[in-house]
Amino acid sequence: MHIAPFDNLNRPIIAAHDPLVPLVYFNIVKLRPGETFVSQVPGYETCIVPATGTVDVATDGQTFPAIGLRRANVWDAEPEGVYVPSGAPATITCTAEAEVFIAGAQFGEYLPAFAVRASEIDPVQYGSDDTKTHRKIKHILGQKYHGRVGRLLVSELFTVGTGGWSGFPSHKHDTNRLPLETRHDEAYNFRFNPPHGSGLQMLQREEGKSGDAYHLVDGSTVAIDKGYHPCCVLPGYQMYYFTILGGLTQRPLVQYFQPSHADQIETIPGIKDMIAKFK
Repeated sequence: MHIAPFDNLNRPIIAAHDPLVPLVYFNIVKLRPGETFVSQVPGYETCIVPATGTVDVATDGQTFPAIGLRRANVWDAEPEGVYVPSGAPATITCTAEAEVFIAGAQFGEYLPAFAVRASEIDPVQYGSDDTKTHRKIKHILGQKYHGRVGRLLVSELFTVGTGGWSGFPSHKHDTNRLPLETRHDEAYNFRFNPPHGSGLQMLQREEGKSGDAYHLVDGSTVAIDKGYHPCCVLPGYQMYYFTILGGLTQRPLVQYFQPSHADQIETIPGIKDMIAKFK
């Protein structure tokens, strides 16, 4: 499902217990200096990540100051974030005008809060210009935090260069059938450089049958519950997407690659390292 950009007035874009993707939560909060916002999502662990600007985050009896590096845009510097325990209130106080992503995954247990600083981001770059798959991923809550997070995976993904494909070879993760695949709901928020760029999100629900395609613009949100879902950006533009994954029974993601394209894994440099980072 594609959700076109709109002024959400600091209210969830994908609310808790969404009928399509109940395992994930997503909000965008815009604040001016001195303004505060209290985030509390019962039954969901969350991660607070400034897309731009700087905030202080108070949660779980701690205060994490100066989260964010005053990014002019998401291409400007490394991300930072704060992990918030399931259902805990978090007070976000803006110190430099900010646009803040709040990512969540359904999880009922308590795990202590912590901050992820720019120096602790776990990056991976893979693909190539020749294969039109050159991409960089900055893991905020990835493999590095195994055991400290319940079901939530949070990353920033970038196309490297201009134009090209992401999420290819086509894959899905909508069914629990280990060791082949896990059920993870997913949500994306897209940005383009320059902002008038655009892209395409494909969603093929069954092998051998035609699927759907959505026109992506700056600020588009996509919720993915089922099916194979590669995306691409127009030549001449860069694409970014903020990624939220919530697992049904476990945090490590096991992707099932579409049989008709799975052999492409062997042609894309570094893709196996990328796959491992989501586990």
